[in-house]
Amino acid sequence: MKLLVTGIAGFIGSHLAERLLDRGDTVVGLDSFDPFYARSIKERNLARIRGRAHVVEADLLDDAAVTDLLSATDFDAVVHLAGLAGVRPSLAAPSRYQRVNVEGTIRLAELARARGVTRFVFASSSSVYGASKRLPFAEDDRADEPMSPYAASKRAAELVLRTLVHTHGLGVTSLRYFTVYGPRQRPEMAIHAFCRAIDRGETIELYGTGEASRDYTYVDDVIDGTVRAIDQVGEGYRVYNLGAGGTPTTLNEVVALLAEALGKPARVHRGPSIVGDVEHTIADIGAARAALGYEPKTAIREGIRKFVDWYSRT
Repeated sequence: MKLLVTGIAGFIGSHLAERLLDRGDTVVGLDSFDPFYARSIKERNLARIRGRAHVVEADLLDDAAVTDLLSATDFDAVVHLAGLAGVRPSLAAPSRYQRVNVEGTIRLAELARARGVTRFVFASSSSVYGASKRLPFAEDDRADEPMSPYAASKRAAELVLRTLVHTHGLGVTSLRYFTVYGPRQRPEMAIHAFCRAIDRGETIELYGTGEASRDYTYVDDVIDGTVRAIDQVGEGYRVYNLGAGGTPTTLNEVVALLAEALGKPARVHRGPSIVGDVEHTIADIGAARAALGYEPKTAIREGIRKFVDWYSRT
């Protein structure tokens, strides 16, 4: 297959491109190298695919650059991972999150369809479930109470893509990722930040009691589900949860597992809860299991150990 992967230099994008290339697909990547974190980290993410994938540096909102890119290759599908990430940063820049994550997605989908691309895979987020009290989260649950501008931007993009299925004949699969972690994780994400603090003997800032829990999902499992979705995306609109689907893990448990893997004590300071944070997330993965054959394999203890091994080498 010939695939356009946006956000190719990021955490998930670089892993996905590597998996696709390893199985023989042609991969072209788009990335803006946004200064949200150091460019050197993204360059390092690309090390294993450099020379195998064609990577174009351009902004998602640059219509001319995106049109040129789409015109240069007859793509079988677009896999849209690019966008602004993070609940807490979105609180300070809601309009920018809407512009990049919603408008950028719409424009990419329109331009792709105009160039004959009929298959579109979108990286959404478990944050769209917002304040839902029903656990585990299922795809047919209400998703109309987002708790942050980031969550709202992902849900809005889902809705627009669903509309384009009807108005533009686009086939769309939205994937709701649940707290992905593993090698190449962004430095500000919880597991990476906690690991760094423990390793350096610094204090971890935990907000709330530490009993907030997440469905931590190892990156290799998410990539497996994403590749399966790419292979099966067709007409109409589909949405799947990609999570670990087991027992969620609390922040306190994550800190303890990291300290164990590093062989160092964790120092913790507890502060007040943060606006926009959701207390618990856990995925119902029944739909992805049935339709895609998705079956996550990496337990949290094993995943933490693999992450710490990677961290120790970098």
